[in-house]
Amino acid sequence: MWSRSSSSRRQGQVTTADGDPERVLRQVQDLSDWLLANPQINGCNTFENLHFFLRTSKFDVDRTKKKLKNFYQMRAERPEWFDNRDPKLPEMQELLNLGVFLPIGADAEQRMVVVIRTAAHDPKLHTQNNVFKTSKMILDLLLKLEPETCARGMVAILDMQGVQLGHALQMNPKLIKRSVESWTAYPCQPKLLEFTNAPRHVNFFLNTFRIFMTPKIRSRLLLRREGTSVICDQLPKELGGQGLSYKELSLKWKQLVEQNADFYVEQDKYKSQLK
Repeated sequence: MWSRSSSSRRQGQVTTADGDPERVLRQVQDLSDWLLANPQINGCNTFENLHFFLRTSKFDVDRTKKKLKNFYQMRAERPEWFDNRDPKLPEMQELLNLGVFLPIGADAEQRMVVVIRTAAHDPKLHTQNNVFKTSKMILDLLLKLEPETCARGMVAILDMQGVQLGHALQMNPKLIKRSVESWTAYPCQPKLLEFTNAPRHVNFFLNTFRIFMTPKIRSRLLLRREGTSVICDQLPKELGGQGLSYKELSLKWKQLVEQNADFYVEQDKYKSQLK
């Protein structure tokens, strides 16, 4: 629980929907008290975390509580993604080197852009669950390092270059459902899911994704044969931009993940107590 006496120090850190910092401070205190009264949720009770969830829930306290509950329940229910997140594990090292999930910076609307390389890994060597685990390690760190940009929403470019049947076979309906649910459980909302370099038969594959998407998320899905519609000064060379290459981005984020190994130890404490 963060102290009410810290309110004056928090004033300069508060982002509000209506220009009323005091109201937001009361809302965050409400969320903090609620977490303390519901220890089974076992959520991170820092001001920064609760304010981020509140902000990305449009300063609706009830909506924020639901989001917090779903987020920490997901973390408990998916140990294959959220347990033992040691960057030095061989399987993590390999996937970090490959660059399966690469944040690149803000787009023209100041939303965070990430590139998800759906076929960067070898399905004979790497499980899809480990791919998701690595991706969520980077996503969690991204929320810590770039909260302002992430709070405005996420733009995901899913580069399908090199996708093969083996990649598609890894993504069974159960795993697809969990993947879609995880995106909506996170506090940062996906504003665009753009699939690019997509093979001709990709619609058959994407139809399974659409089944589990809400109408709002489904309306934000875009399919392109090549290139991207995203306007971003830092687009990587592989997508026609002047930013860092996939290889350079992979190295950058591998180093950041390794430098923040303690962050994962701390974050792994926060997950709901399942009945």
